[in-house]
Amino acid sequence: MKHDWLEKFLERIADRGREFLQLWIEKPAVPRLGSLCRALLSGVGEATGTALSREVLRAYERMDRDGRKAFFEMLATEFGPDALAIRAAAEEYIRLNDANALLRLIAAVEPPRQELFRRINMAPKGTAALVAMRAELLGLLPQHPELKVVDADMRHLLASWFNRGFLRLERIDWHSPADLLEKIIHYDMVQTIKSWDDLRRRLAADRRCFAFFHPALPDEPLIILEVALVHGMADKVTPLLDDHAPVLQAKDANTAMFISINSTQHGLRGLSFGNLLIKQVAEDLQQELPHLKNFATLSPLPMFAATLRAAASDTHREFSRARLEALLQEYAESLRQASGGERPAEALMTLLTRAEAPRAVLAAPLERVALAYLSLLPREPDVFDPVARFHLSNGARLERINVFADESSVRQEESFRIMVNYLYDPDEVITNHEGFVGSGHIAMSRSLQREQKKVAAIWNSVTR
Repeated sequence: MKHDWLEKFLERIADRGREFLQLWIEKPAVPRLGSLCRALLSGVGEATGTALSREVLRAYERMDRDGRKAFFEMLATEFGPDALAIRAAAEEYIRLNDANALLRLIAAVEPPRQELFRRINMAPKGTAALVAMRAELLGLLPQHPELKVVDADMRHLLASWFNRGFLRLERIDWHSPADLLEKIIHYDMVQTIKSWDDLRRRLAADRRCFAFFHPALPDEPLIILEVALVHGMADKVTPLLDDHAPVLQAKDANTAMFISINSTQHGLRGLSFGNLLIKQVAEDLQQELPHLKNFATLSPLPMFAATLRAAASDTHREFSRARLEALLQEYAESLRQASGGERPAEALMTLLTRAEAPRAVLAAPLERVALAYLSLLPREPDVFDPVARFHLSNGARLERINVFADESSVRQEESFRIMVNYLYDPDEVITNHEGFVGSGHIAMSRSLQREQKKVAAIWNSVTR
């Protein structure tokens, strides 16, 4: 209610300020928008500033994709810092080495577009508009890397505006507003919610759903976490998602399974809320249900299948076909018999594509190859699994690799149905986090540690 009042107040200010403006209606879209941006930066009053910021957003929203690309290009070239001013301020600071000179250098280095974004944020619903604007910008970056300077400024500001101090944790249940429940259905890309009955089961007494909200987007969850309260660590996803499964009394559960975590705002990509959400939810659940002993995930491996296919075809720069063959050598005979005589790599890939795959034959080699994928690839973003990076950098432990854990077509395509348990032990998360971000060390369960020593020895015995 307070937020609605503020938005209406800002609209009134903007309407009043517009009366004092000479708006450039007749000008072409991008030059007109450039004029509006320069006017907004020129130091106007509050009413006219609010009106100008609203007009900037209105002009932007009327543009097509090409027009918006031209707008971002204008921001990159015309609203960047002044190189000569930076040089002069730097020389002054080196000469004087005092606080005032440093402040002048800092002011010179900051691009004018940062202040422009701050002033655009004055518009009614300005923050939401800027988040949407960045989402469009991110879509342009692969073909237009010169726009990265604009994205760097937007990300810098959004990281400040969306820091943890502004976020509100809220539990979502069946009695939450209907429009919010619809968004929960819409945003779940990890474990798709098929129907309202499915949603009702996910919000039952042995389930929990939490989300972070921000004051500037009060009705939009930024990130959503779904939790299943179970007895024992789950190794298959179907029982967790069965909308006809019996409801467990929360007092009988000893494990909280984090089964789905979804970021909802593409324009906030690169701003990490998930680690904060998991840790906050774990603390809240411990207070609500002190008997819970384990906090774990059942997580996908979104890049595993693509990596394995590349290894089998010898097109992966790290996971070579020779390494894959060496890892499978122990299982070569059973793979050969099941596939009809193929070599281990071809046999594995053939069997994985069969509708009735021989699970007893595939289980051990799949687990070994998945462990190599998780533990031996470089920690680079385009090589290392993004979900693994998320949990391991948050201090989780690689607890268990579950083959044939998710029978859905999505998991078959991305991970050959493998899912992973990452365990969050409150006593270990800090040590695990420091080890991973400091040296790349991956904390593992004892059983995986033993197997990983064998896997690493095989991997290192083969040259790329």
